[in-house]
Amino acid sequence: MAKAMKIAIVDDEQDMRQSISQWLALSGYDTETFASAEDALKALGPDYPGIVISDIKMPGMDGMQFLKKLMGSDSALPVIMITGHGDVPMAVEAMRVGAFDFLEKPFNPDRMTELAKKATNARRLTLDNRALRRELSDGGQLMKKLIGAAPAMERLKEDILDLGQADGHVLIDGETGTGKTLVAHALHAVGSRAGKKFVLLSCAAWDEDALAKRLFGPMLPEDSQLPAVEEARGGTLVLEDVEALSDSLQARLLSFINDQGTPAETRVVAICNMQEQDRTCEDALRSDLFYRLAALRITLPPLRQRGEDILTLFTRLSEQFAEEYGCETPQVSAQEAAQLLQAPWPGNVRQLINLAERAVLQSRRGSGTIASLLMSDHEDMQPVMTTEGKPLKEYVEAFERMLIDNTMRRHKGSIASVMEELCLPRRTLNEKMAKYGLARADYL
Repeated sequence: MAKAMKIAIVDDEQDMRQSISQWLALSGYDTETFASAEDALKALGPDYPGIVISDIKMPGMDGMQFLKKLMGSDSALPVIMITGHGDVPMAVEAMRVGAFDFLEKPFNPDRMTELAKKATNARRLTLDNRALRRELSDGGQLMKKLIGAAPAMERLKEDILDLGQADGHVLIDGETGTGKTLVAHALHAVGSRAGKKFVLLSCAAWDEDALAKRLFGPMLPEDSQLPAVEEARGGTLVLEDVEALSDSLQARLLSFINDQGTPAETRVVAICNMQEQDRTCEDALRSDLFYRLAALRITLPPLRQRGEDILTLFTRLSEQFAEEYGCETPQVSAQEAAQLLQAPWPGNVRQLINLAERAVLQSRRGSGTIASLLMSDHEDMQPVMTTEGKPLKEYVEAFERMLIDNTMRRHKGSIASVMEELCLPRRTLNEKMAKYGLARADYL
């Protein structure tokens, strides 16, 4: 359940402050009151988790001065102004300065609640978008999202760090659901363009004429956006589904790349999502464009080749969904672990995310098994544990590592509790943790 948004009520009249506060508190809002604009400014920072309702006429700093101060600190903070009867010109001026809306005294409390709901919804969206932008600009946080210790994942992380510092254009390819867009964000975040524009455009989402205008312009006078090549100037332009570009747009993209010279002012990161059998990115793109983009290339590994990363990812995802839905994390049996490792995963990580959420939901209902979900996803999968494709020893070790890892996290690094639950002597547990690269300090 989303946390209640705050509402700061600023009015020099105590009765008015209290009545507004009581009414909004009954509607489920977390209110706080201030007798003056000066007091309120001390508590309202740029990322204030809520909205402001303020009277216009107050002694000392009046509502208009207060509004201008707030807009200077955070122009996206919704401020609802309360005006006296006949003060409509002042209210219009407040809207021009940046007020969200205004209420004219005497006002209907239901109208105030309606405005508060609209304003808090807008504020929540603003704060969520800011948090997402901060996360997507933090290279360290993005690299942490690339979970896994498989050799292919270690190489991928090294490639991102290396190519992030390079200056050339990049081609990212790989099967659907492997996380290509996440890698594009990470490339930008760990490189020299981290603080500059990151523009993401899906080439498959537009018809050719609309895509040409969105990508290269000219935009219509009423359009608020610049063409993508202008919007991304000095930063990174990411083109998802680059294979969807027509021949003429591929030629224009090549000209844009060639005209920039070296080093490029704007880096182009092309994401190729070839789904057709026996066709590659090289087949889909004109050769001169392909070789300009593929000079630096990252191919993401499919999930089925990542070994015990599958179990690590499934555990992390199911824990996140269990927390979200307020229930216990489903336990994975040895047979289910083996089936998770053997599954073909055509949808890769995206499919695993979906499976983890469904596993948590059915566990909350107290019905079904992970194995039954796997069987519904993979009709040709056998319900018994086999060793096809891998030695049995690898399945056993992957399950054992997952079991120790899960138990250590559940007991927050308490060795004694883990020894008791798994019936292991201290020396054996230490040896196995060393073997699987598990450190107690990671769980404290």
